[in-house]
Amino acid sequence: MEEYGSDFITITDEDGKEYELEILQQLEYQGKTYMAVVPAVSYEEAEEELEVSLLRSDEEDGEPILSAITDNEELEAVYALMMEALYADDEEDEDAE
Repeated sequence: MEEYGSDFITITDEDGKEYELEILQQLEYQGKTYMAVVPAVSYEEAEEELEVSLLRSDEEDGEPILSAITDNEELEAVYALMMEALYADDEEDEDAE
C-alpha cells in the first residue's frame, strides 16, 4: 500500500490492477483500523454519486492489506461509528464558520 499524503492511497488487487482511493474517514475499533474510502476521481469526472466502501486494515506477513468487512455485525458497528465520526466532523466545520 503506497501513501500519497494524508487523504489518498493506492491499492493493488489480487490481479495486479492499481486503484487510487481517497480516505474520507479512518478510525480504530476493537484494536483494528477501518477506513471509509471512495475512488479518487475529481468530482467533475464522477458521472454519478461515488460509492463509499468500508475497509479493514489487516497485517499479512508484516505488510498492511485492506480487506472487505464480511461479518454483518462488524460492518454495522463500523458503519455506525463512521457515520457518527463523519457527522461530528461536519458539525465541527459548521461551528468554525
